[in-house]
Amino acid sequence: MDTLSYDDRDGLIWLDGELIPWRDAKVHILTHAMHYASSVFEGERAYNGKIFEGRQHTQRLLASAEMLQIPVQYSVDEIEDAKQTIIEANDLSDSYVRSVLWRASGPDMGVASGRNPSRLAIIAWKWGAYYGDSAKFEGAKLDISDWRRPSPETIPCHAKASGLYMICTISKNNAEAKGCSDSMMLDYRGYVAEATGANIFFVKDGEVHTPLPDCFLNGITRKTVIGLLQKRQVAIHERHIWPSELDQFEQCWLTGTAAEVTPVGQIGDHKFEVGELTRTMVRDYEKKVRQ
Repeated sequence: MDTLSYDDRDGLIWLDGELIPWRDAKVHILTHAMHYASSVFEGERAYNGKIFEGRQHTQRLLASAEMLQIPVQYSVDEIEDAKQTIIEANDLSDSYVRSVLWRASGPDMGVASGRNPSRLAIIAWKWGAYYGDSAKFEGAKLDISDWRRPSPETIPCHAKASGLYMICTISKNNAEAKGCSDSMMLDYRGYVAEATGANIFFVKDGEVHTPLPDCFLNGITRKTVIGLLQKRQVAIHERHIWPSELDQFEQCWLTGTAAEVTPVGQIGDHKFEVGELTRTMVRDYEKKVRQ
């Protein structure tokens, strides 16, 4: 496990249009986002120096910013150029890329932030398998979170906003304390929703079932994997799934930019095989991102 602190590394970070030495990329303690979570971000992976679906990620970043009323002074093309610049500046091939856009310090330091400018940073670093190499073969082990994904009436659920991950962090911390890799979350109605940072798929009798993303993020990797399943003419059911159905499923996997396609071996007391369709999706996705 990498133990190097993320604020003490070599390399460069793209910050507001400039390349800054990694250790010098800092913000003021009264940055609005630090106090009120006025921040959105994207996580992306580059393969052989090229970001997979980079433009989709940038478009979602700007859409998230609009939902949180954060002004953006950069175009999609400018952000795309900046992401490629930071990958090349750090001499990276396979890497993880994080774009983060936030309300900075300014005249507002209460809840409102309308008078404060925004800032944008883009960072890239080497990052291996999110759940560890063994999960690709044995399947990750998941806890079941006590926290639920909130109603769309209470949060901007389709924004990739930093504040929405607070309960995910708590859930993943609790899961790791129990020896698990992650935690599966239900939604406010009690349906299966997702893991803390990845969407979830199940297999029953050769057909795929996945939760309807009506109150959580419809991931870019999720949509990619659905396309791969459709290409193989696998039946897909996007629907509400009750936790009581878990015993009926034979296979399970997670999808996400960080998670890629990761098999799941266990959720709570429910066990799954790392079956042929799961392994096929792992291979198909790996091939897709390196085309």
